[in-house]
Amino acid sequence: MRFMPRLHDTYVGQVVLVTVLLAWAVLVGLDVVMALSGEIGDLGTGNYTFGHAVAWVLYTVPRRAYTMFPTAAVIGSLMGLGQLAASSELTALRALGLSRRRLSISVAAALALLTGLMVVSGETLGPWGQRQADTLKMSARTGNVAMDRYSGLWAREGNTFLYAQSGEEREQPGGKVSLQLRDVRMYELADDGRLASIAHAAIAEHLDGYWLLKNVRRTTFNERSATQTTVLGERWESELDASVLSSSLARARNMPSHELSQNIDYRKRNGLDARDYEDQYWARWFYPLNVLALCLAAIPFAFGSLRSGGMGKRLFLGIVFAVGFWVLQTMFVRLAGAFRLDYRIAYAIPPFALLGISWLLFRRRSR
Repeated sequence: MRFMPRLHDTYVGQVVLVTVLLAWAVLVGLDVVMALSGEIGDLGTGNYTFGHAVAWVLYTVPRRAYTMFPTAAVIGSLMGLGQLAASSELTALRALGLSRRRLSISVAAALALLTGLMVVSGETLGPWGQRQADTLKMSARTGNVAMDRYSGLWAREGNTFLYAQSGEEREQPGGKVSLQLRDVRMYELADDGRLASIAHAAIAEHLDGYWLLKNVRRTTFNERSATQTTVLGERWESELDASVLSSSLARARNMPSHELSQNIDYRKRNGLDARDYEDQYWARWFYPLNVLALCLAAIPFAFGSLRSGGMGKRLFLGIVFAVGFWVLQTMFVRLAGAFRLDYRIAYAIPPFALLGISWLLFRRRSR
């Protein structure tokens, strides 16, 4: 049977949407305030000012809204349905012949709009805003790093300009983490602005206080000639901060799905570990299911425990649902990473388990 929205569906959906939006605004607002207070310690580093910190936080709002939405959805749904239950409006709707199934569809349909907007934002506005925020922060703090979405990473030290196609952090023996850049090109300018040399290195790895260039091919330009040399390894004494470059590299959690898919394909073709990217990739796909499972699990309580008790009880139940769900899913994802299991299974178990529990509770309260 097709779902044709009626007046009662619109009313229930409107109440739930209003409470979800209010809970969402509060959660995102708290996250923004905490993020801004965390930036205070970086003020004064380079040209980084309070205005830069505010701009950095504002750029990250879409990503924060995307992250907070599932929690806001379940809290807002519980508060909205609790409000209807406490005022006996749910009882009146049931007396008019509105089934629990119909109520569930009304709530799910109302939240589907916001969920769809968040999925689109998570693929477009969120990654773009995070990249803009990182570029702004690094540029203000160092004055010599710029990052572009399509052209990898650029950095400058004195008369040397460095470009890296990609890079990653690698764990070394002893627990140390080093930054490794791949497909590196270095352009050195003379004092008069003339191009003095071009070097291409397959890998540039930051070690203790210096950079190790591997498979280096260097072309040096003289006044009337050019010479080319090739070495397997070369030590580059540089004060270029590896931590700055590392933070400028796009992280998997800030990439849209199509870039994650491209990175997964590239790493598998070249025998590299792609599990970090697979983790984030499948997290995007299961995002709508997580929201649906959380909110449907809240509906059975609207016909029972939410009739009594105030807003504090509903808020507590919402937080318990959200926190418990994310702890459970995080545990399964970590186990999948440790035992090399399929991430799809790890992300699917918690929402389907929650849907099963909510179905049992629904049947129990329907007796």
